[in-house]
Amino acid sequence: MTNHAGFVAIIGKPNVGKSTLLNSLIGQKISITSRKPQTTRQNITGVRTEEKCQILFVDTPGIHTTKSRALNRYMNRSARLALKDVDVVLLVLDRDRFGKEDEYVSEVFLQNNAKKIVVVNKIDLYEDSIKLLPFLADLQNKYPDAALIPLSAKKEKNLDTLLKVVKNCLPIAPFYFPDDQLTDRSERFLVSEIIREKIMRQFGREIPHQTVVALERMKIEKEIVNIDATVFVEKNSQKRILIGSSGDKIKRVSTDARLDIENLLEKKVMLRTWVKVKSGWSRDDDILKSLGFNEI
Repeated sequence: MTNHAGFVAIIGKPNVGKSTLLNSLIGQKISITSRKPQTTRQNITGVRTEEKCQILFVDTPGIHTTKSRALNRYMNRSARLALKDVDVVLLVLDRDRFGKEDEYVSEVFLQNNAKKIVVVNKIDLYEDSIKLLPFLADLQNKYPDAALIPLSAKKEKNLDTLLKVVKNCLPIAPFYFPDDQLTDRSERFLVSEIIREKIMRQFGREIPHQTVVALERMKIEKEIVNIDATVFVEKNSQKRILIGSSGDKIKRVSTDARLDIENLLEKKVMLRTWVKVKSGWSRDDDILKSLGFNEI
């Protein structure tokens, strides 16, 4: 029996729906999502295995032009590394919007030698799909060598077409992962990301981008998973906002996160969350490495 397998890098500007697309393609939530840009900070591989085919979708941080912070530089390097030696590169665009950030990512996309697919996401927001046709025509002229697929990752519309095109691009190769494995990331990583997702969704624009979650302990004791997590922020004012009056804000984050973690681990969870200040963590390469952002 001949198997096909290969890597598909998903790239695009921040907040274009890359993580939602990955989760829909895998059929399970493995990459956190929110409406805020830069939710994804590190590459995450989702594994879709069928009878004779294994597709490894690599969700990347949004490529952007802001490079002043060490964290931003890390995310850009991480996204570019995902493009190395992939079989397919998949550019995600937001329906009829093509701006300066898209142009920047487009240059990276065109420079890659892998087979190319352009996905136009969020078409469910159109009441009349006919309005999308001029934009699609422009994209076909811009990317003549790429397959062009309009879809809705959120509504899972037209994903079958995308999967068919991807499968036709994959080389003959053995599977990279066992049939039942869905991601290359550890449970500890997924747990910390779930906690960060709840912060992203609950707070305004500033706080989420100034936070990082570190797991101090994760241990099963008497059929209960005990987790101690620390949320680091950069300022005392951010710490006060994140904790809230009488600790109500961080309690809500912990409660929401615990429910998702229990679904992930399929066990009861005791989650304890602390908030601490680590000034300048997002601008310091050494601190980033200590927090699990490995050097690229």
